[in-house]
Amino acid sequence: MIVGAAAVHLTPDNFEEMTSGKTVFLKMYAPWCGHCKSMAPAWDTLTAAYADSKEALVAEVDCTAEGKPICDEAGVKGFPSIKYGDPTDLQDYEGGRTLEDLEKFADENLKPNCGVNNIELCDDEKKAQIEELQALSEELLDDKIKAAESKIEEAEADFKALVDKLQKKYEKSNKKKDKKIAAIKDAGLGLMKSVRAMGTVRTEL
Repeated sequence: MIVGAAAVHLTPDNFEEMTSGKTVFLKMYAPWCGHCKSMAPAWDTLTAAYADSKEALVAEVDCTAEGKPICDEAGVKGFPSIKYGDPTDLQDYEGGRTLEDLEKFADENLKPNCGVNNIELCDDEKKAQIEELQALSEELLDDKIKAAESKIEEAEADFKALVDKLQKKYEKSNKKKDKKIAAIKDAGLGLMKSVRAMGTVRTEL
């Protein structure tokens, strides 16, 4: 087992330099997070294993300090959030948190993938898509990005509205249920149980 590598911390100042041309595996955390602390030994071991890799980077981002803008850009909602892939198009890691889980995933996924930095690995369709986007002006590309982000925000807002609606429905149903149960108890259930427990029920001769 490889241990002892110093953690690689990413900030807006070193992000581009550290991740350029690499496939990344990032732990986005908060220092006070218990789950983050629990997986720290496994993550440190994985960091050591990839310390000298020219193709992959295993690193971490403190979302409560200098790394916060990176976490915000990646849409981090909770801790730890683990992201992987092209640094310009991070994907959510949803696997296990043990060292074995992390190592297996890293072995299979931390290698050059199709992307802006590795366009030669893309199929013709993806190459055409990248080239089409590269041909746009910065203003048009910004507009496309904003439009796509707006759709994501709309989807999240719709989901929140649905959750709020379901929550209200749940609360109403729960009150109705509690009222029914109270009525049943008030009708004598408690007394029946008390009498039964005392063993005073008369039996027919």
